[in-house]
Amino acid sequence: MFTASITEEYKVFNDCVHGHVSIHPLLVKIIDTPQLQRLRFIKQLGGLYFIFPGASNNRFEHSIGTCFIAGQLINALRAKQPELEINDRDVLCVQIGGLCHDLGHGPFSHLFDSLFIPRALPHANWKHEEASIMMFKHMVESNKMLPVFHHYGLNDDDIVFIQEIIFGPLQGVPSSSHWAFKGRPESKSFLYDIVANKRNGVDVDKWDYFARDCHHLGIKNNFDYMRLIEFSKVLAFNGRRQICYRDKEVGNLYDMFYTRNTLHRRAYQHKTNRSVETMITEALLMADPVLMIKGTNGEPKRMSEAIRDPVAFTKLTDHVFTLILHSDDENLAEARKLLERIIHRNLYKHIGQTHPEEQEHVDTATRKEETIINEILSYRTEADMESVLAASDLKLYITDLDYGMRDEDPIERVAFYMKDQPNKPFKIRKDQVSKMLPERFREQCVQLFCRKNEKTINDIVTHCFLIWCKENKFSEPKGGDILTSSLTPCKERGTRSLNTTPDAQFEPSVKKPHVEVKARALDFK
Repeated sequence: MFTASITEEYKVFNDCVHGHVSIHPLLVKIIDTPQLQRLRFIKQLGGLYFIFPGASNNRFEHSIGTCFIAGQLINALRAKQPELEINDRDVLCVQIGGLCHDLGHGPFSHLFDSLFIPRALPHANWKHEEASIMMFKHMVESNKMLPVFHHYGLNDDDIVFIQEIIFGPLQGVPSSSHWAFKGRPESKSFLYDIVANKRNGVDVDKWDYFARDCHHLGIKNNFDYMRLIEFSKVLAFNGRRQICYRDKEVGNLYDMFYTRNTLHRRAYQHKTNRSVETMITEALLMADPVLMIKGTNGEPKRMSEAIRDPVAFTKLTDHVFTLILHSDDENLAEARKLLERIIHRNLYKHIGQTHPEEQEHVDTATRKEETIINEILSYRTEADMESVLAASDLKLYITDLDYGMRDEDPIERVAFYMKDQPNKPFKIRKDQVSKMLPERFREQCVQLFCRKNEKTINDIVTHCFLIWCKENKFSEPKGGDILTSSLTPCKERGTRSLNTTPDAQFEPSVKKPHVEVKARALDFK
């Protein structure tokens, strides 16, 4: 609720990444709402705080950082190119889009939308951007902010524009056949590329979280977004205005996408983080029918139901972890035990991971997790069958690691200009940059975990996984205890010798499994 007296003073935030950040008074009004303040209690990096002690950053500061860089970029374009006719409303809307783009994240950020919701609501096909739109509308309505928006010169089209910045083209909003947006005309198409660039992935959202995540994780960030802003320019290319960059900045952009790949490899897809987030997800699934949150009109909602109710969603944060952990409710006993395992570092065991060759990639659309796990367990020996081990004891992750555009080099979607031809955009081929750039821009990572942290069980699973990888012509799995066994002779399951060839070392010494399995590479097509 806002009073009629509106202060026109900017506020300065001291950010650990960007330094002193000056914030427009309307943005301050948005920051001081329950919907934005809620982001203080949602970890940016999900379960990584259990692995990296510095990974305590939250969505709140990332939202402010994205808003700040969005303002830097659009104001730089406005100063350099008056012909673009960027006005105060454009600047403010883009900054609001950056500030509110993550309003829809649930507990532990991407854990909620990529692990919890798909299992709690298998057919929902829900994305956090949908909730961001829901929460933005709720923020404006519940805090009676429309008059405040109007006070600063924003109208109904601007409200639509902000939502389009966050989500993309909106359903039910009239638009022309050749231009999908309503908030701004096609002549200002470049404005939609600032916060969330669907064309090539070069946007201020990434610029902030690359810098912020690297800072908190202690990982070196070679990408310099401030330099990129200095050499940015809007030009018409392929029929539309888009943000282009000086040709000499192509290396800086490759550094940007390499940083993304590094963060995924070293942090986001870290084996221990996978284990922790799997356990948190399963605890939330167990608690979902029990924990109720008061939603609209006081109606109780499950966590999974809160994604459609802004009142309930406003109350849904990382606090559900401690709520379950310290609960005396017997209905939460199993979920509580799982979280206690995390606290005591009794985590799901990482068995190993492998990287299939491109032609052998697992088709996750046709081959289900349960089917693959049963194939792995089919390599148990008769002696192994005495151990209590079921497919439900294993968890498999098949992840595509890429530069953001699957198999494609994202730089091929970026336009550049030259110093002596500043108004002539063009593309730069990879071979024009360096011969040492990646030949491939996507690979698949297969990770296997065991819920039972018992050595005998884990040895059996490790042995089966080793054979399965060999049969499918995948790379030798590493991680868990596999790497150690590859450097020393195996006493029980392998007969590896330091004098044998690499292929011979990889061949496990084992009898044929009692289950009939054809000795051929599995067809994943």
